[in-house]
Order: sequence, then C-alpha cells, then structure tokens
Amino acid sequence: MAMVEKKSVGNTVFNIAVCVLTGAVSLVCLYPMLYVLFASFSDPAQLISHVGVLYKPLGFSTLGYQVVFKNPNVPIGYMNTLFYVAAGTAINILMTTLAAYALSRKGYKLKKAFTLGIVVTMYIGGGMIPNFLLVRNLGLLNTRLALLLPGAIATWNMIVMRTAFNAIPASLEESAKIDGANDFVILFRIFIPVAKATLAVMVLYYSVGHWNAWFNAMIYLKKRELWPLQLFLREILVANSSGGNTAGSVIASADSDFNYLDEVIKYALIIISTVPILCFYPFIQKYFNKGVMMGSLKE
Repeated sequence: MAMVEKKSVGNTVFNIAVCVLTGAVSLVCLYPMLYVLFASFSDPAQLISHVGVLYKPLGFSTLGYQVVFKNPNVPIGYMNTLFYVAAGTAINILMTTLAAYALSRKGYKLKKAFTLGIVVTMYIGGGMIPNFLLVRNLGLLNTRLALLLPGAIATWNMIVMRTAFNAIPASLEESAKIDGANDFVILFRIFIPVAKATLAVMVLYYSVGHWNAWFNAMIYLKKRELWPLQLFLREILVANSSGGNTAGSVIASADSDFNYLDEVIKYALIIISTVPILCFYPFIQKYFNKGVMMGSLKE
C-alpha cells in the first residue's frame, strides 16, 4: 500500500504564495498585450479621451481593422513577410545544419580553424557601411536576396546545433557507413531526426527573427513593394509619434475621414503583426526545453 505524504501547513502556504506570485507576474507580463487588444477593438472617440487602465474594449468597433485591410500596403507587407519567413528560415536551417554537421565530425584537420573563424564573427563585424557596400557590390541591393543571404547562418545557433550533433552516439554513424550511407544520408536520415528538438528550436529562433526584422529592409530595400510588414508598421508608428503625417493619413491614404483613427489603427497593426507568430509558439514549445538543453551540453 502506497504511503500518502502529508503536506505540512508551511508547505501549503508556500505553494499558495508561489502560485499567487507567479499569477501576478504572469498578469503583469500579459497585460500589455491585453491592453493593445482591447484598444484595437475600442471606439476611437472613447479611446482618445480615455486615461488609465483598460479592462475591456471601450465600446466595440472594428474600424481600425477595416481601415488597415483597406490599405494595399498591408497585404503587400504581409505577403512579403510570409515569404521572408518561409524562404529565410529554410535557407537558415539548411546552411546551419550543413555547417554544424561538418564542424561536428571528427578527423577533419581544419575543423578547429574553421570553427574559430566562424566564432570570431560573433565578436568582430564589419559594421553597417561595409555590409551595405558588400550587398551593393554583389548586386543584391533592392532585391529579396538582400534580406536572405547575408544572415544565412547565425553563429550561436550553429554552435548549438553542432553541440547537439556531437551528442549523437558515434555508433549510429558508423553503422550507417557500414551499410554504405554517405554524409548526406547520415545527416538527413539519422542526425536530423535524432536532433529534431534542437532543429525545432532553431526554426523558432530564425522564424521569429525574420518576422520581426525591419532594419536590414530599411537599409537595403528602396522599393516599397518589397518591404516587409514590420517596415510599414514602423513607418506608421514613427509618423504617428513625430506629429507630422499621422498614422491615419499614412495607412488610410488620402481619405481625411479616417484621420481620427490614429490610435486604433496603431493598436490594430500591432495585433495584426504579432498574433500570427504567437500562434507558432504552441507547436514548438514541447521541443523547446529539450532542444535547448541538448544543444547546450558541453562537449
């Protein structure tokens, strides 16, 4: 018969205190998003005059979302961002995986030299102007490749992936070689399935990075039809805070009837640009702890 452990009063009080404190911290972290969500569905006139905490939408209005989706820049930015996330993450994962596999194999004489050369890039960079000149001289300026190729590998992510590959037993590789498997077969049929948790975390890191990226697009892209959504969002927020062209005038073209929607439009844009990537987290979360720990173990 299993013994039931009695919890003391002190343990019960401690557990309750931890739950209350955790709940309070979670609420503090969650409230900014709730505020933005409530404000995006609020009546514009009531929102402008409101001061203080928002517990619910002030009235209910979808005018902000209607104005946002009427502007042609938003669908263009959305499609561009989805392309950059999909294509960029695919390139990142492919290049990171290949580099990590090569640097995790034993017996290569130049492995340490290549590893050192890659690690140095974490601490020493050319800077913005040399990078711009490089992109321009390669003919990538004002092309989608300007956002995809220069950052094809994140050094830290590659090191985490390499460490995960190092943790895979050498016997699996040896058995595959005995059966006639080459390096590509070993990588794609053995290493990647075994290290899928770390791979999932890398997908999360890279996709979030591409989704939130706007700085490189601002530097390398002058064609507005290539801009990601975040760059349009930045333009609107900067215009709103500068006191010049209002967010309403930027997003709602020349229609002056929509200029009073500045605040609602701003919050609606934040929700539109944030919710899709938030929906991605639940599918990756189950791999997160295992993937990070597997890739962070010391060799």
